[in-house]
Amino acid sequence: MPKEQHRSAAEIEAQIQAQIHAARDQIEATRARVNKRTGRDLAAAVLIALALGGGLLASLLWVKALFLVFATALVGFALYELASALRFAGRDVPRIPLVLLGCAILPITYFLGPAGLWWSTLGAIAVVAVVRLVELADPATRRGGRAVLQDVAGGALCIAYVAVLGAFAVLLTAQDGGEWWTLAMIIMTTVIDTGALAVGVWLGRTKLAPRISPGKTWEGLAGGALAATAAGIPLSILMLGQEWWFGIVLAGLLVVTATVGDLAESIIKRDLGIKDIGSFLPGHGGFLDRLDSILPSAVVMMALFQIVHA
Repeated sequence: MPKEQHRSAAEIEAQIQAQIHAARDQIEATRARVNKRTGRDLAAAVLIALALGGGLLASLLWVKALFLVFATALVGFALYELASALRFAGRDVPRIPLVLLGCAILPITYFLGPAGLWWSTLGAIAVVAVVRLVELADPATRRGGRAVLQDVAGGALCIAYVAVLGAFAVLLTAQDGGEWWTLAMIIMTTVIDTGALAVGVWLGRTKLAPRISPGKTWEGLAGGALAATAAGIPLSILMLGQEWWFGIVLAGLLVVTATVGDLAESIIKRDLGIKDIGSFLPGHGGFLDRLDSILPSAVVMMALFQIVHA
């Protein structure tokens, strides 16, 4: 009898272990299907998004100036990623001076305003170009006038695309009450991305731009627009102090800018022949992959703020 009880207990334990392994395999298979459909490690993406969101909220709602530090760090990583991707594609872009000068644009903009933004941008582009020209003293860096011009243009692209557009978010935050507009913008772009992803995975059939971004669908775009409208109306009333219809206008504009920003980065990645600009953030690719929707949206949000407070 004890031997039979021992055998029965062993069989039960084996069955439990088999069920655990079967459940684990099923979870992994489901996760693999979701990751394949979304093009990212969704679990890692959610954890990273929560961490970044926590840092964002702390910087905006605790001490507003901390957002400058937060944004400058993100822009610095994104600049390094894009410059590295360009170098991988054969463009000799001076990364270190580009990152340092590009990051300097944000605090100059925060404290000096629009004039600081434009003068620091011109200065950063000029210095990066001069650094590339000085490098020509080394014969190994001489690849012809056209190639050098493309290198200089690559550096200017990095600064204009990442640092300047990122500086608009800092400029917006620096305004009286601007932190709420920045927070609303980031919430809206996150909602748009999440809504488009969820509806695209569930119902997506019609490709939006198959040659640029095969994963995007018109159904996903519609889902992002609906989610943006649902979020935009209460955010406009409760956070921005505007009328309910302002939320519909805001949703429409940010859907366009977020989509254009995402597609613009996809064009860059396609031209460079890479899947992700960087690999710092598991499930997201890189920092620029998370900022692509926010960067152009910051310009529109700053314009709306100026119109409302004119």
